[in-house]
Amino acid sequence: MPYEIDETHDPSLESWVESANDPETDFPIQNLPLSLWEMTNLSSQGTHILVPIGDSFLDLDELVEHDLLDRSLYPTFHYDDFDDASKSLAAVMRSSPETRRRLRERISDLLTGKDPSLRDNPEAREECLLDGDDVHEDAMPETHSIGDYTDFYASVHHATNVGSMFRPDNPLLPNYKWIPVGYHGRASSVVPSGTPIVRPKGQTAPAEDGGAPGFGPCKLLDYELEMGVVVGRGNDLGEPISIADAEDHILGLCLLNDWSARDMQKWEYVPLGPFLAKNFATTVSPYIVTMEALAPFRSPRYERPDGDPAPLPHLDSDHDRDAGALDITLEVFIATKQMRDKGIAPHRLSKGNFKDMYWTVAQMLTHHSSNGCNMQPGDLLGSGTVSGPTRDARGCLLELTWDGDPFANPPVKATGADRTPIDLPSGEQRKFLEDGDEIILKGYCEREGFRRIGFGECRGIIQPAKG
Repeated sequence: MPYEIDETHDPSLESWVESANDPETDFPIQNLPLSLWEMTNLSSQGTHILVPIGDSFLDLDELVEHDLLDRSLYPTFHYDDFDDASKSLAAVMRSSPETRRRLRERISDLLTGKDPSLRDNPEAREECLLDGDDVHEDAMPETHSIGDYTDFYASVHHATNVGSMFRPDNPLLPNYKWIPVGYHGRASSVVPSGTPIVRPKGQTAPAEDGGAPGFGPCKLLDYELEMGVVVGRGNDLGEPISIADAEDHILGLCLLNDWSARDMQKWEYVPLGPFLAKNFATTVSPYIVTMEALAPFRSPRYERPDGDPAPLPHLDSDHDRDAGALDITLEVFIATKQMRDKGIAPHRLSKGNFKDMYWTVAQMLTHHSSNGCNMQPGDLLGSGTVSGPTRDARGCLLELTWDGDPFANPPVKATGADRTPIDLPSGEQRKFLEDGDEIILKGYCEREGFRRIGFGECRGIIQPAKG
């Protein structure tokens, strides 16, 4: 069932929470993402589900305590166990899109004042609506309960660029345009935005043929700009999810940074693919922007060039062709330690769009379950690096500093060693990340006739290797 535009998307809606009406906010009344926070020093202890609204947060657990979320209408919450809000979020994940739509509608009514029972109740308002500064100072974002994590390789631009560095005459392997290629990642090292990232240590290729590999701190540390897809309802083992039903099984999306140790990756990826070069840390933003919120920002699926094969029938549908892509602008910024010390604003490295992906989120989920794999509520799918057709839309330093361009006419060929460093406003240069560098991912949706909505930020600062 496609997610539909309804009254909650009305661009004229305003909230009595004044900061939500700022045209620059990521979190207007039309957004209403879900997030988990550990309330360490606030009056409400434990983990709570918070909905960002402007510069504030709405506490869903407190709404239930004040009987402002009807318990019969929203039976998905575990009302008898508020000490573990992750169970409530898991229940929301397992619920049907229709139930989630009604939950969204109820929250919207409370925050617009269509139902004034929160706005006009000072006691409830004080306990349910939290100041954003207090939350960021006295609470910690948490990742939702991620049972499994799979990372895809869904951008043909990224795959072609990387392939061209090492296989100039054959950048894409034969399976790429037939299946959404992916690998099973490590859920235990998925961390929330703001978590320091320790530079990994590992093996790197021998300096000469027949020599022993080296071992030590990664020298070619990189980020990867991705979107995270959060699974909602699961499926039984042996029961694939069809392309027609795939979006009903998706709760929403978040920002994702798949940190990558390129020198370790080059040595270890043959023959089974990524391993230690990828699983030392993956950072996600705390806000899950729901599929309901994204309904106005659908786009036709990436148009395959002449000569490319059409997807096999189980990966194809009219809805996926017409509106399977999501129009999400994505930006990457860097702030070195020197820049922060001098008060220099973060420098934008790239700007791309998620609609440029070769494979859609529905195709990724459908393919993942096509062998009968049982997906679980909260499972995380990484999209793979989001790169576009131009150099300034490349989603990682491996691509940004590389001097080749397979999409030029004629193509510009270069080896992986042919690199131009990026000049920063502090006078520094970067080919790869150094200790103290902070990477900041941002994402937002804009379309005429609708309110801009955003994904917040996904941040991480590189710390020196240990030991």
